[in-house]
Amino acid sequence: MPLTHFDAQGQAHMVDVSDKAVTDRVAVAAAYIKMAQEAFDLISQGRAKKGDVLGVARLAGIMGAKKTPDLIPLCHPLPVTKVAVELTLDPDLPGVRIEATVKTSGQTGVEMEALTAASTAALTVYDMTKAVDKTMEIGGIRVLLKDGGKSGRYEAK
Repeated sequence: MPLTHFDAQGQAHMVDVSDKAVTDRVAVAAAYIKMAQEAFDLISQGRAKKGDVLGVARLAGIMGAKKTPDLIPLCHPLPVTKVAVELTLDPDLPGVRIEATVKTSGQTGVEMEALTAASTAALTVYDMTKAVDKTMEIGGIRVLLKDGGKSGRYEAK
């Protein structure tokens, strides 16, 4: 299958979606941030010097989704109708699991917005706790669900 962001000459271009139907679309993306027990305890006990880590990261994720076309060069600006970012403490990592859901009614999907939301939330957790643990690891950034449009539904296994 050819890559849609390149023309016949191999030059990058923005995909023309003007002929696509407007449909309801949703995407869900995930990420995690693994950290030292000390950083995990700081977040779970609400003792971070910079404030409510999970609350700030949630807002950052929402803002990230809305700024996606400013960050990803060939991303279409979309009328995002919903962004929800859930951050769950996971003592088994230890760390935080992140799930971002983005919805729109439009001519192209919102996978990039969901991925940006999850990534931005993880980066914010890092920023707010790096004074305690510079060894944190961000990973698992992936699309869990994409639905709507011509290609239909995709669910990660």
